[in-house]
Amino acid sequence: MPPKLESRNLSREADGERIVDGVSLSVEEGDVLGVVGPSGAGKSSFLRLLNRLDEPTGGTVFLDGADYRTIPPRELRRRVGYVPQRPALRGGTVRENVTVGPRLRGESVDEADVARVLGRVGLRGYEDRTTDDLSGGEAQRVAIARTILNDPEALLLDEPTASLDAASEAKVESLLEELVGESNTTAVLVTHDRSQAGRLADRVAVFADGRVETVGPTKGILS
Repeated sequence: MPPKLESRNLSREADGERIVDGVSLSVEEGDVLGVVGPSGAGKSSFLRLLNRLDEPTGGTVFLDGADYRTIPPRELRRRVGYVPQRPALRGGTVRENVTVGPRLRGESVDEADVARVLGRVGLRGYEDRTTDDLSGGEAQRVAIARTILNDPEALLLDEPTASLDAASEAKVESLLEELVGESNTTAVLVTHDRSQAGRLADRVAVFADGRVETVGPTKGILS
């Protein structure tokens, strides 16, 4: 079986600078790959290439062995969900934010599915809350609910707890562990926090200057 996600010689140039430089990495189904390294190492840029939020200028990515350029972008982004560092919620209610993906695709949304997803992220009964009334941790959990309502096969997580306090960080980490463990979801986690990578990731890739310096099992790499 091919890996769930695999980048081959993936590169991106912007303003004459190569910010991701020939990255080849694979993530098996159900595994979590942690991506660590200093600021400016290309971690988040690499993540955005994995579901074509940005376009590579070299190389490509395979999803279940299929070149992702053969997959319509809207379908790709449903199958490979992205959770940004900051939730970027729209004004309005939690329900409106969580259901934005299906509504943009012209699909009906089952209220039972909304309640189920909000229950999974610890926000049952929040459907009619406005986004202005949410704490930082609650907003991030709404962003995760918005992504998992699409039932993705893989999650791309860009510093998902970087702006949270310690209590909210622990809740979000626990939620991510539960989601990956229960549904065997594949994930790529970009984090500046090596201890977080140690808690959540099966393998770790260390980035520097847009390239992978080393990759391997979490315990061996981080020790």
